[in-house]
Parts: sequence; structure tokens; C-alpha cells
Amino acid sequence: MQNKSIQKNVSLQMLRFEFRKTIGNPYVHIFGVGMPVLMMIIITRAVMSQVADQAIRAQANTSVFLGIGALIPMATIFMGYGVSNAQEMEKGIPQRMELFGIRPRVSICNRILSEILFMAIAFLIYFTAGYLFVDLRGPKPVGAVLYAVCILALSVILFCLAYAISSLLRKFSLTYCVTMIVYFAMMILGGMMGISFDNMPGPVQAAAKLLPVTYINRDFYTVWNGERYNFAPMLQSYLLLGAVAGILMFFALKRMSRKLH
Repeated sequence: MQNKSIQKNVSLQMLRFEFRKTIGNPYVHIFGVGMPVLMMIIITRAVMSQVADQAIRAQANTSVFLGIGALIPMATIFMGYGVSNAQEMEKGIPQRMELFGIRPRVSICNRILSEILFMAIAFLIYFTAGYLFVDLRGPKPVGAVLYAVCILALSVILFCLAYAISSLLRKFSLTYCVTMIVYFAMMILGGMMGISFDNMPGPVQAAAKLLPVTYINRDFYTVWNGERYNFAPMLQSYLLLGAVAGILMFFALKRMSRKLH
């Protein structure tokens, strides 16, 4: 009983420690909270100025709102965690923590929980701002659940991808450069930078179909509204991105194992 209590206290202390590191990262506040809210308000204001019909305007606003919401895990988890983890590796912090008996898997598990907690707070702020400042259409219960599941699945994949990239590069500057390029590439291909999927050239559309954010931004209003939707292309994009993240993570863990032995 005493050992379990000690482990619980250590876990809670680690969770608070990892959460403080998460909220101390300026990138997650700028790109994960401020930028999605600002983009959502600006784009929906532009829609309001061009669409007179209230029903069509609410539909367009809701579609924009759901799509831009995908920026939150992309920024808070993929870019924010990736940059932070690379910075820690560059300074040798994981090795120092291991000297004090804190295993990497304990740190990673607590960091995942802290990232999810921060992302939940970011989504709370985002949804509050959306329903305060924008004319949105409410979801069907199944639509809201599926949106949460898709965002959570994307977050897990992006966490693995961020961990793999930062572990392989192990330098703040390189990781920042790569994650920033991938972040904006996903925004552009996902149709979040003013160029819709239908207006993209054929080869660019083919690349965009490989990303889950494309389907969240383009199609998720249908799911949100409780209508029938073919999930097969979206599922394939999740599996492909997950496979890429898994392969990179395998090589990252293999490299770390060689360094330890």
C-alpha cells in the first residue's frame, strides 16, 4: 500500500512537472490557442460578409470552425511537443532524469497526459470563442463524438510523429525547421490557407488526400450534422500517417537503444 502511494505521488508530481513544461512553451499558446481562434474569427467574418442566407452562412461557418480546430493538435502536440523534446534532448535532460530513477516511459506517459489536458483546455477556449463570436450550427450527438474521436486519434499519431522526428534529429533548430515546414504543409494541403481542395492542381490533390486534416476540414460538417458519410478514404489517410509515424518511431527507439547499450 505504501509503495502504491509513493508511486501515485511521484506520478502526480511528474504530471504537474510535465504540465508546467507544456504551458511554459510559448509555441503552444501562439500556434495552438491564439492562431486557431484568430483564423476562425477572421475567416468566418469574411464568410458573413459574402453570404446573405443565414442557413448557408451557419453551415459554412461550422465547416470552417471544425476544420481550423484541427490546428490545435497540430500545434500543441506535433510542433509544441516536438520542439520541446528536441530542446530537452539537446541539453541532455532525459539522461539526467534517468540518473534519478525516472524512466523515459514514465516521463513520456505523463507528458502525453499533460498534452491531452492542455489540448482539452485549448479546445474549451476555442469552442467558447466560436459559440460567442460566430454563428454556428450545433452538432448531432454522434457527430460530436466522432469529431472528438478523430481529433484524439490524430493527436496520438502526431505525438508519435513529433517524438520520432525530435528523437532522430535531437537538435532544437533542425526539429523546429522540420516541424514548422510539415505544420504549414499540412495547413496548405488541408485547405486551411485560403486554397480549397477543389481549386488545387491534380498532383496536389493527390497529396492532400493522404492527410486526415483534409477530410476534417473539407468533409466533417457532414459527420457533425449526423448525415451519412463514407469514412473509408479518411480511415486510409489515418492508417497511412500512423504507419509513417510508427516506422519513424521504430527507428528512433532503435537508435536510442543503441546509444544506451
